[in-house]
Amino acid sequence: MENREGVVILDGGMGRELARRGAPFRQPEWSALALMEAPHTVSEVHEAFIHSGAEVITTNSYALVPFHIGQARFASEGEALTRLSATLARQAADRHPGVRVAGSLPPLFGSYRADLYRPEQVAALATPLVRALAPHVDIWLAETMSLIAEPLAYRALLPNDGKPLWVSFTLEDDVPGSEPRLRSGEPVSSAVRALVEAGADAILFNCCQPEVIEAALAEAVATLAMLERRDVRLGAYANAFPPQPKEATANDGLDEVRADLGPADYLIWAERWKAAGARLIGGCCGIGPEHIAALSAHFAGVADE
Repeated sequence: MENREGVVILDGGMGRELARRGAPFRQPEWSALALMEAPHTVSEVHEAFIHSGAEVITTNSYALVPFHIGQARFASEGEALTRLSATLARQAADRHPGVRVAGSLPPLFGSYRADLYRPEQVAALATPLVRALAPHVDIWLAETMSLIAEPLAYRALLPNDGKPLWVSFTLEDDVPGSEPRLRSGEPVSSAVRALVEAGADAILFNCCQPEVIEAALAEAVATLAMLERRDVRLGAYANAFPPQPKEATANDGLDEVRADLGPADYLIWAERWKAAGARLIGGCCGIGPEHIAALSAHFAGVADE
């Protein structure tokens, strides 16, 4: 389903919303801890985002990698926990006709850290995730990808099930106006070319500051036009963190959330992304149901009439 503005509304950040609601939450397990100890809270967050207007919800499988839960727990419980995350999302979506489930395929070696990528380990880590998600999801979402190689490796491991592949890259949090690049330093134009060739149905930008996304969308639009590929959709879902340093990792501790990114502030950025070509819009870390409600109302034409 699309609203009359042609925008599909995605959900927001699972981990911070769990923490805000008092669910079990600590580093390094992050959002995985609630799945292990209080899975009903994960269902509650899915419901909150759906009631706020999300048309696509994402499985809480982002932290189900050894980087967060440890190698031993991943080996013994990783696939079962991923299956649980998919089941909870599927159950929530099925209670609301028209809502789809995106299966989160996370960075396997740590968010933002392209330097930690180990291609020889990808198949062993990714295969259980893919196997557990496959029966339950409508969309494959490789998200917070910091380099081109990782989503290409995921692509090779996905089943030929005809489900759309969305790939979302995280960008360097540089001063706006510089050339948009992935956290690996690779240009956005190169990433778009590679993923188009690999058959991605949508390319998004997430888990970076909203200020850097507009230029990345413009670069993506130009690259797609050059490739004559108007069928590939674009999207964005920023986080609410201050700029993240190159050596940052996802479990160093809880980052502060910016005070200048309330729902109304975030909506201003979202409108700019739409003008730049985004049609899949939601939120990442620190973006809650209230933000998604503002997006849904605005792009449905309610808030601005």
